Amino acid sequence: MDKKPIYVTSPSLPKLDDFIPYLKEIWENKWLTNNGAFHRQFEEALAEYLGVKYVSLFTNGMIALQVGLQALRITGEVITTPFTFVATTHSIHWNNCKPVFCDIEPETFTMDPDKVEALITPQTTALMPVHVYGNPCNHEKLQKIADTYGLKLFYDAAHVFGVKKEGVSVCNWGNLSMLSFHATKVFNTFEGGALVTNDENMKKRIDFLKNFGFADEVTVVAPGSNGKMDEFRSAFGLLQLKIVDGEIAKRQKVAQRYREMLKDVPGITMLYDLPGVRHNYAYFPIRINAEKYGMTRDELYNKLKSENIMSRRYFYPLCSDFPTYRGLPSAAASNLPVATRVAREILCLPMYAELTDEAIQKIVTLIYG
Repeated sequence: MDKKPIYVTSPSLPKLDDFIPYLKEIWENKWLTNNGAFHRQFEEALAEYLGVKYVSLFTNGMIALQVGLQALRITGEVITTPFTFVATTHSIHWNNCKPVFCDIEPETFTMDPDKVEALITPQTTALMPVHVYGNPCNHEKLQKIADTYGLKLFYDAAHVFGVKKEGVSVCNWGNLSMLSFHATKVFNTFEGGALVTNDENMKKRIDFLKNFGFADEVTVVAPGSNGKMDEFRSAFGLLQLKIVDGEIAKRQKVAQRYREMLKDVPGITMLYDLPGVRHNYAYFPIRINAEKYGMTRDELYNKLKSENIMSRRYFYPLCSDFPTYRGLPSAAASNLPVATRVAREILCLPMYAELTDEAIQKIVTLIYG
């Protein structure tokens, strides 16, 4: 019999019986989409949970990114990071803008603000940093740069649901933040996403753009998209909000267990909690120094895979290495030395709330051996 796989992630789900009353109400109302009751409730509940003024729900994070750039009226060049999921870069491309890649910090893997100014040109209109693995970017420096040069600051916050710095949600930063509720995330609605803003007029513009540009039944004010979240996933999200803090607490225990067991392995380095930050433990990445560890990242990846443990080389390759973008001047590896090295060394170990001590022990034993 095949050994049961240990996947890199597993979605947190509420009890099925708890979801049935929500489904019954949807069946009774027969209002499936287009700003239904659950949709409105979920937006309000999320804004309260996150400590922000406005949330606009989307069917997925990619469309939220695309609409966010439209809502901010971004043109020209957008400085971003190559160390991210492709949706970040693709959303810039889909808006007929040019991504400009900036190197990352070696401690947090987020965009290095000390390398941003050298990339700014007269065509630069925005910064699009990414909070990687739940590590917040250096917002103070990025905001100062944005203010100095008159740039928009749009955060890809897909990894930071529930993350706070000094008690305040990082989703309050910048002009906009995008959240992802994909099945692999700490907080999921199967698929889904949101844009977060503290500007009432921006909220209205986003809501127009995600619904074909309709202002009312006969008035279209902009060439919008169809990015609305339906009632099924909105209701599911309301239920998920009730359990998410408990799931984060379970993830924290998994992270602590890994850290205790891997702290003495030569050539293995881990991320630790940042001062003043309430983390969500979305991922558990390690870096592998092949010379000290005695094995490359890919060799360890394949060793784990041979034992049915599905780790992930995340993010590898860099977005700057994909055919669509590698011809850009900013995509040269010589311009991105830190990101290039991290992408070669990074490996995300299985991380989810229900990961057992037995599974963690098996993973760690293989890493040691």
